[in-house]
Amino acid sequence: MSRISGRPVIGTQHLYGLALRTARWREGSAGVPLLFLNGIGADIAAAAPLLAQIHGREVWTLDMPGVGGSPDAILPYTAPTMAAIVMEIAERFGHPQLDLAGFSWGGALAQQIAVQFPARIRRMILMATTPSVGAPGIGWAALLDDDMLASGLKLPTATPLGLAYQAMAMAGWTSAPMLPQLKNMPTLILMGRRDGVVPAAHGQAIADLIDGAILEVVLGSHLFPFTHAANTAARISAFLEQPAEATAEQAAA
Repeated sequence: MSRISGRPVIGTQHLYGLALRTARWREGSAGVPLLFLNGIGADIAAAAPLLAQIHGREVWTLDMPGVGGSPDAILPYTAPTMAAIVMEIAERFGHPQLDLAGFSWGGALAQQIAVQFPARIRRMILMATTPSVGAPGIGWAALLDDDMLASGLKLPTATPLGLAYQAMAMAGWTSAPMLPQLKNMPTLILMGRRDGVVPAAHGQAIADLIDGAILEVVLGSHLFPFTHAANTAARISAFLEQPAEATAEQAAA
């Protein structure tokens, strides 16, 4: 492992024929760690400005196969398979319980993890995501996202095969039948007001399926977690640090 600019600890986890690059901010900090799952084709560097601003806990993420510092997978994978792989990495890191955040494609994977491993997820934050992926290729419209064009962010950072396998993993995927079972999992849903890739109605669909979920429509378009990183990090931190009873009261309001 190595540190880049004194910030995250960068490493590689080898399992099931994959070599997945990981980044861990504030490794070993007290409190429940936060796992962040990124959008299609987006790597650790894209997430770093957001994750570096979430304090008081370990925060970690990883590059999916064929993205950033992770080589291509030899074979395609499914959402349930990748969910299990991610949680095995969490076990290696010594994290029996996690808070979970996911953006866009990563928000779909976060839902998959939550329904597969509900006992291991304390709280969940979903950003600019959907309960149903109708076709492969979701995320490409982010290349024309107005916030992204203004910010100069460059996405995606994946190989053609990496993008194809990510899209295939979610082709036809839906969490809708399973989300009602997460009624006891505090969930915050953040959607961009001007998101033309995953409109806010998708967040409302998730909120309708998870009893007690909190839906907030925030400034920005699809890439608001990156282009409005300070505001997003502050809202994530506030949600994670809120007492359980206060979260329940906010959801009921």
